[in-house]
Amino acid sequence: MLIQSLLVALLLLGTFLWSRVKYFRFKQHARVPSLPTSLIWGHMTALVSYIKRGDPNRHIDIVLNDIKQDLGNPPIFLLDLRPVAYPMCVVANHEVAEQISRSSKLFPWSTPKSPTVHSLVHLIGRRSILLKQDEDWKTMRKRFNPGFAPSHLMLFLPTILDKTWLFLEQLDSYARTGEAFSLEKLTINLTFDIIGAVVMEFDFNAQHAERARQGQFIQLYDELITSYPNDEGRVPWWLRPREEWKRYRLGRQINALLTDIVRAKFAEMGQPGAKKSRSVLSLSLQDVDVLTDDILQDTCDQLKTFLFAGHDTTSILLCWAMYELSRTPAALAALRAELDDIFGPDPDPATIRARLLSADGDDLVRRMTYASAVIKEILRLHPPGATARMAPLGSNCMLRMPSGEEVCVDGMVIYNCAYLIQRDPAVFGPTADDFVPERWLGDTDTSMEKDDAPWEEKDKDQGHGTVPKGAWRPFERGPRNCIGQELANIEARVILAVVARRYDFVKVGVGKPALDAAGAPVLGGKGQYEVVSELYNTRKITAKPVDGTMMKVRLTRNASRHLA
Repeated sequence: MLIQSLLVALLLLGTFLWSRVKYFRFKQHARVPSLPTSLIWGHMTALVSYIKRGDPNRHIDIVLNDIKQDLGNPPIFLLDLRPVAYPMCVVANHEVAEQISRSSKLFPWSTPKSPTVHSLVHLIGRRSILLKQDEDWKTMRKRFNPGFAPSHLMLFLPTILDKTWLFLEQLDSYARTGEAFSLEKLTINLTFDIIGAVVMEFDFNAQHAERARQGQFIQLYDELITSYPNDEGRVPWWLRPREEWKRYRLGRQINALLTDIVRAKFAEMGQPGAKKSRSVLSLSLQDVDVLTDDILQDTCDQLKTFLFAGHDTTSILLCWAMYELSRTPAALAALRAELDDIFGPDPDPATIRARLLSADGDDLVRRMTYASAVIKEILRLHPPGATARMAPLGSNCMLRMPSGEEVCVDGMVIYNCAYLIQRDPAVFGPTADDFVPERWLGDTDTSMEKDDAPWEEKDKDQGHGTVPKGAWRPFERGPRNCIGQELANIEARVILAVVARRYDFVKVGVGKPALDAAGAPVLGGKGQYEVVSELYNTRKITAKPVDGTMMKVRLTRNASRHLA
């Protein structure tokens, strides 16, 4: 009798579990377009088949683009990767994305961040502004906002130029030898030096050619970054315990170095007659009377976050800018013509430096409209990252589709995929995948909206251009947009100003130009040089060119042979 009862109980339990699995697989999100679904594997096997269609090193966004097209370009679609990962709602439409990033009655500071961001905790710290929610986030953002104000950041022009000079010296050296090099490596070291000086007034010595002469922080950070494989996020951390332990150890060492820096800066600020510092760190400590352990760790974790995001975005932007300009002669000529008009015909970096450091230097940077259009177009085509959010189960978070239909997305990772949104042919037309800086010449503003206007009203404001503002979101939008976006924009314009007329870059390896019988590059119908193979992004935490952007460089005809 007991055995029969147990068998009946097991049968009932099995029936219940079977019905629940069927519900979660086939009915829970039935209104969201998706790939064919397996009862056991969800969409994992289908996703793997898409990944295998091309180079497995492709960034997942490129794979998602293939899926989107095969599904008929829906505004959102579902990837159910349970039980390995949360189900994901991939957002490919700017109108839907705006609802997620904007303030709402349900979420006053926009839809909460996804718990998947915690995979970066060893890089950004457990108290990072990226992980904070609601009022905790608001308090932290308010504390650090002054240091990233555009007018304040312009005070760092001399610092940015000083660090860029070391970058120029390295490019000159490669121009003399003709040796191929990783542009990614050079730009990462450059932007690390800049962000270290601006944020902490600290010299990382990142641009030393010899690794042994780089600062200890840079060596540890490089080791930590490379500990993240390119498929991170698709595989849970507990399947890689050794790598997780390594990250934990490196993260603690980095935290110890930053703790010493913060304590030293706080002590220095308390000295009578101390020189007033303009760094982001100093401004964040100016109202602190006692450096408690909480304030110290909060500060260290924000520094980690700024260092990670600050160096990464600008280095990726510069790599893709040099590449796209190198294969688009009309765009390069237009940029050089603008620089001639603003700074005069002399392309010598010393001349440009003198002009930028003059009384009208701020105005000269603002006048670089074509350079800003290049920056905007690069970040449209090749966004370094995107945002992932999650509405808690039971919150009844509804997204309205362009058709008017509403979909509940509670409990799903909501992935505002900038790569898909910013290449939407419904917005950008037949040139959605083409490098066309001119599309932005009526609206070269590279800042993101910070107000809390309803998304329906704000997205109708198209400025002077024809692209809805919500369709360009590399720094995300709404209250939780990127705090350091203006620093990235200023850096990029200054670096383009001193580099664009001095050097010609030539891609080698992946993405190299195709040559005709005479050895000359072949200009295609879209105004770009044809290539032997397309350069594409891979996943190295963020989206980066797959080969480190291997380049050769030479001095232009009018460039001086030596830096002044």
